[in-house]
Amino acid sequence: MSASPPLIAVEGVGKRYATSSGPIEALQDVSLSVGEGEFCTLIGPSGCGKSTLLGMLGGLTAPDRGRVLVEGRPVTGPDPRRVATVFQDPGLFPWRTALENVEFGLELQGVPAARRRAVATDLLGPLGLAGFAGKYPRELSGGMRQRVAIGRALAIDTKIVLMDEPFGALDEQTRLLMGEWLLEIWRRTKKTVIFVTHSLQEALVLSTRIAVMTARPGRIKSVLELGMGYPRPMESPELVALRAKLWHDIREESLRAMGGDQ
Repeated sequence: MSASPPLIAVEGVGKRYATSSGPIEALQDVSLSVGEGEFCTLIGPSGCGKSTLLGMLGGLTAPDRGRVLVEGRPVTGPDPRRVATVFQDPGLFPWRTALENVEFGLELQGVPAARRRAVATDLLGPLGLAGFAGKYPRELSGGMRQRVAIGRALAIDTKIVLMDEPFGALDEQTRLLMGEWLLEIWRRTKKTVIFVTHSLQEALVLSTRIAVMTARPGRIKSVLELGMGYPRPMESPELVALRAKLWHDIREESLRAMGGDQ
């Protein structure tokens, strides 16, 4: 019996951008597969094409070469029935309450008002926002606003959630707490998450797999499988060793991106 195809397949993808100083090769021959229910993190030096690759998975950017498949079908544009995206900027509507912001994706899908209100209300508890349904974004902390944005993505009940540095603008303590919260949500919902971060600790604590990207043009340099369970204490010998390996690969590429020596 043949194995079932991966939920996400990136096959030989390349992307070039035209700039005033000439073309820039953002991605080159990128191949990666992600199975259902995985928490896969993309990490690499600044400018290596992580966000470009994430945009391709969400149908926001088209590859120049190769193809991206979701459930065996080519990605040709955004499909909110299959893929939801969370960005670093929560992008909340200031005139809508927390509850109304969570409802927004369902509203676009034409879900009846009573149903979308019920779905959004049920999400507020796990989001830690049960007492803030009627608050506007200006009345919420940065971490709360990001949870509302994640709730909006979860409400539309896609199999895949793409997250582009969702905690990048938060302070370290809030990032750690948000990471713990996200891990609990992921384990509860069993969604497939593709997560972009610059934080080695965040990647190691959250991921089932980490794909390290090279300096531009971005390629997959290495893939680190993390088979241990949760929670993961960063001081454990296993994670210390994995962090050293991850840092070796990242440092090498970061120095190359800056034109430095190893």
